[in-house]
Amino acid sequence: MAHLTGTRVSTFNESFLNENEHDSNAVLMELDKGLRSTKQGIQCEAVVRFPRLFEKYPFPILINSSFIKLADYFVSGSNLLRFWVLRVCQQSENHLDKILNIDNFVRCIFVVMHSNDPVARALLLRTLGAVSRVIPEKQQVHHAIRRALDSHDTVEVEAAIYASSCFAAQSSSFAISMCAKISDMIESLQVPVPMKLLLIPVLRHMHHEATTASLVSRLCMDLLPKYPAQSFVVAIIDTLTQLSSRTLVGVPGQLDVLLDFMQDLRTPVRIQVLRSFNELAGRQSVHAWPKPAIKALIDRFELCTNAKEQFLFLSILLKLSECPLTCQQLLREHRVALLRLCIQCISKLDDYTTATQAMAVLSVLVAFGLKKEGSGEQVDDILHMVNLHMEGLLLCTAKRAECTRDLRRVLTYGIRITQANAEFGTSFIEIVTNTLGDKGAYPPANAELMCEALVGLCEHFQMRKYAFSTAEDLIGDDNAMDTDELPPPKINPMLARLPLILHKLNTIIDQENCEQQLRSVEILSSLVLQTTMGCYLPQKVVQCFEKCLGRLNCWTLYRIARTASRYGHHYVAAHIYTKVSQIVISDHMHYFLVALSQISQAECILNYGLEYAYMRDNYAPKVAPEPLMPLMKRLEMASNLYQQALASLRACSSPQHPCTFQLEYLKIRAQFLQTLHLAVTVKNAQVIVPPPAIAGSLAQNSRDYLQKFGHVTNQLRKLVKALKACEETYARLYKSSFDADHVTLEFLEVAEFQCALFAHIIESICYATPPEPPVFLTTGDHPETRYFAASCQRMEQMQKNLPQEPANAKTISNRHLDVIIAQIEIITKTPLCLPRYFFQILQSTQIKLSVSPQPRSATEPVNVQSGSNLVIKVEGVLQHFSKQKKHFRRVESVQLSLTSQLITPPPRSSQELPKQGANDTVTLNQIVKPQRDFLSGSFLLPISSGGHFQVTLETFVVDENGITWCTGPKSSMVVRVLEDPSKQGAPAPSTSQAVGQTRRF
Repeated sequence: MAHLTGTRVSTFNESFLNENEHDSNAVLMELDKGLRSTKQGIQCEAVVRFPRLFEKYPFPILINSSFIKLADYFVSGSNLLRFWVLRVCQQSENHLDKILNIDNFVRCIFVVMHSNDPVARALLLRTLGAVSRVIPEKQQVHHAIRRALDSHDTVEVEAAIYASSCFAAQSSSFAISMCAKISDMIESLQVPVPMKLLLIPVLRHMHHEATTASLVSRLCMDLLPKYPAQSFVVAIIDTLTQLSSRTLVGVPGQLDVLLDFMQDLRTPVRIQVLRSFNELAGRQSVHAWPKPAIKALIDRFELCTNAKEQFLFLSILLKLSECPLTCQQLLREHRVALLRLCIQCISKLDDYTTATQAMAVLSVLVAFGLKKEGSGEQVDDILHMVNLHMEGLLLCTAKRAECTRDLRRVLTYGIRITQANAEFGTSFIEIVTNTLGDKGAYPPANAELMCEALVGLCEHFQMRKYAFSTAEDLIGDDNAMDTDELPPPKINPMLARLPLILHKLNTIIDQENCEQQLRSVEILSSLVLQTTMGCYLPQKVVQCFEKCLGRLNCWTLYRIARTASRYGHHYVAAHIYTKVSQIVISDHMHYFLVALSQISQAECILNYGLEYAYMRDNYAPKVAPEPLMPLMKRLEMASNLYQQALASLRACSSPQHPCTFQLEYLKIRAQFLQTLHLAVTVKNAQVIVPPPAIAGSLAQNSRDYLQKFGHVTNQLRKLVKALKACEETYARLYKSSFDADHVTLEFLEVAEFQCALFAHIIESICYATPPEPPVFLTTGDHPETRYFAASCQRMEQMQKNLPQEPANAKTISNRHLDVIIAQIEIITKTPLCLPRYFFQILQSTQIKLSVSPQPRSATEPVNVQSGSNLVIKVEGVLQHFSKQKKHFRRVESVQLSLTSQLITPPPRSSQELPKQGANDTVTLNQIVKPQRDFLSGSFLLPISSGGHFQVTLETFVVDENGITWCTGPKSSMVVRVLEDPSKQGAPAPSTSQAVGQTRRF
């Protein structure tokens, strides 16, 4: 049937990467079966699967045996098979150092060098170049490459040039020895011109020694007048630039060369010169620029005749502006010239790419000047020009679908200026919202960019709004009197533009083709929810989201509800979760949405004192209504809903998706609410449980005079222990969240600090000498975490309402407990912003361990002879998955902790006494550094006596900052120590003799 359907049938299993069905040995056997096939196509198919096998099972033994097997087929196979083995070596560069016997691999494939086929020899040379990282000093290979450069076959010479480039980048001795050979070939008249163009880039790797680098530089400079052709000049300039950027010593001289070639009449040469300037303007080599070079470069701007050259020139200036040292020099010495040439580029409205790049240069200069003290007056004229041209560029680029990159550049650097100047940000928000809200039709990609820019602007102003009094952006009079009052609240200018944003959102939803603009709907919804964070949503906003329920699909509705949960709008989240949970057909998704709905309903009760059903039927138009429930009932009902959410979340979890973080987070939240309920109970019990008559004498006997207040003192101290337990639980959850994003980790830090702060406030009431207050280490780098941190600051301000009493005359009165109740009101009425990691896992780091020895079955122990040590070998594989371009944190090393504990002591005779001070628990630690995502370690576990031991291996991850994370797998096994047969065969002492009788011989 295969030839009828046109499908390709393989003789071995294609789903070998499914680890639930196969292990690495079985997969390797299947691939070996494909390699032994008589059909060449099946052999090649088996070879190309090896890189994916190495990524899935990066064990040295498997990789070593695989490469030895591939070497055999490289020698005996055809050139096509050799080509695919070469591709395997190129794609498996990260695993080459796991080849245990690399000499055997090289010795095996090197046999092909004696073949009469030049193509086979060329494939061998390229394969050797691909593995050059692990054999950099192989003299036999060096000699083969040198000999192949003298070959008469073009294919073999090109392969030798490729191998020379690879080995020169790895081996300094090879680079030094080949320098003269390559220079002779370049200057030789017998070598064809295309071959010389391939040889010149090899010289960029001759930077291992200063002498060699200087020699190569002189060679290239000598070649420039000898070979004035365009292709040669471009190749030599590029090689000199790469060499100078690595040595840094030749940067000034290379800049002079580039400035001379700026006057070349050939456009490709000038473009290569500008690209070389851009390369040398990087972070590593920009500090080597002399001051005259920057002025000379700016003076050469008139030599750039076309738009591409002007764009590259402005890119160089943009890179120079990113460095603080050169940016300060540009502002002081070349501000007028820069302003003139940027205005010249911006005025050319037929080329928006160059115009937006010039605007980017001006924006970076303005942002640097505004942030640096004393430089604000220098950039007033630049800021004026930016204000003058920003709106025009925005309008022109927003209407054209081909100008999406240019629009992104304008919006990005507009946000950058906003971070330095809030007044500009206010006007920029008006420009973007007016552009987005007009009746003009914009391409979907451009509309999404403007919506994303508004979200970025709103995020900046939200962070300013909830900034700490000691944080940034709080500029006041130095001579003003210090008061206990909070500074005046800051207003987000996005709130004034909210009606226009709502109108745009309603317009998109009412359109018939709203399915094509779902991304814009999501971003605008996020913008509305972020702008109104911490505020009561007006009825018009809620009606807009209710309209979405009938127009949008379930996935988009879930994303909107998720955003509402992250910004603390739990009524909207509960409304959407409840509707969507009734539509989904998957049980797991249904229970997950039900759990989210129950969480949101619980938070509605805490924030507003109203049930969700009552709010749905009687939603207030503008201002939140007065709560109908007392504080204790609110906490009780919210705790019950959290327990229901825990049950629903357990129902949706599975071995593939265990929901570990979500379950732990809900447990802590429920525990914290129960602790707050206990605090309210203490307040209510103070009225009905007065101190007993003997309270004074008990306080005198215990030397704790606060015991004279009776029941309330012990209950408050119990409350302190409960809060500290919550704090420790948050700390453990933080330590186990290695893959969490920065927002989630900040949220856990603030939650931990909130528990510690509340416990300290209660300690200052119920203890005569409380400890030092906790130190707040973060103020939040995101709007939701900064809003959460602002509530902690309000709690600190509320602490000042406690009576100021000396340590030896403290009391516990209603005024003290009223402050505790006020603190709880602050906690409950602050909307909870669920962390992002609760919904999204943006990166995943897994460690899979293989521990030996292993018992024959899970129920049997590992047997060890008495008097010998147990050798435990640990091998592991790191697996990284990330949806972002950059990981939040990477694994630098792994700490292995082995613990052995005696669980069943050996049987002892009646006359054998146990040893005093014997320690039956052994703990061994070892830190291993992964090599290409593979780690291995070994332990020598001493066994002191017989019996059964529980051996547990725990894994801790250490990131690049040296922080240890309590994550990773844990494995355990039971070890049984066998008794010594010689001791068991010893004769027992006679019982006929009297106890204590001396034996005579």
